[in-house]
Amino acid sequence: MASLKDRREKSGGLVVDDDPKIRRLVATHLGQSGFEVFLAANGEEAIYQASLHQPDVVVLDLAMPGIDGFETLSRLREWYTDPVIILSATDQEREKVRALDIGADDYITKPFGTEELAARIRAAIRRAERLSGTSDTADPIVQAGSFEIDLASRLVHRDGEEVRLTRTEYDLLRALAVNAGKVMTHRQLLQSVWGPEYGEETEYLRTFVKQLRRKLEDDPSRPKPILTEPGVGYRLFID
Repeated sequence: MASLKDRREKSGGLVVDDDPKIRRLVATHLGQSGFEVFLAANGEEAIYQASLHQPDVVVLDLAMPGIDGFETLSRLREWYTDPVIILSATDQEREKVRALDIGADDYITKPFGTEELAARIRAAIRRAERLSGTSDTADPIVQAGSFEIDLASRLVHRDGEEVRLTRTEYDLLRALAVNAGKVMTHRQLLQSVWGPEYGEETEYLRTFVKQLRRKLEDDPSRPKPILTEPGVGYRLFID
């Protein structure tokens, strides 16, 4: 049986914010951009609406009564694999890192430009569609240190045990794996994983590389396969 997403003719977006003005603003712009829009005023509604409509993207506020955005994101990531973009009034780095750590794909600070938000959403959806439809058939197994990346099945194992990665973590690891041994610049990785609109958001890379090292490296403080090229980017070292 086809899913709701299969039957839907256009992309769906779920807007989650307790401020009705923000909900209307984002919803109006998404609707004008061709999205079918769903709305939620709090975390409980967001989880229900996401499970009901299976949207292609979730735009999520952090500061909400009841279940806040962090908890909502955590619960969504138990089963929801499509992009989640955070909207927040705070520009504090620790808040951004926490949201990215939980599984957010992007982070936009209020006040925001609607054109920028739409561009970020389009980039996130393109990235998800491109990577979900990609099958790597040439040398699909990449061995790096104690972990193995199966590009064809999109699975990662460390010492024989499967490692669970978020979509963005896998996308970053894949970008390094298909260019194994080659130095990838910050800009190349950002544009490969997040889209052509990106290039300067190096804090994203630092956060996700840190997460990958924590999950995959024997000693994250002394990384071996995922190497930093100071001032340039990163490289996946293979024997």
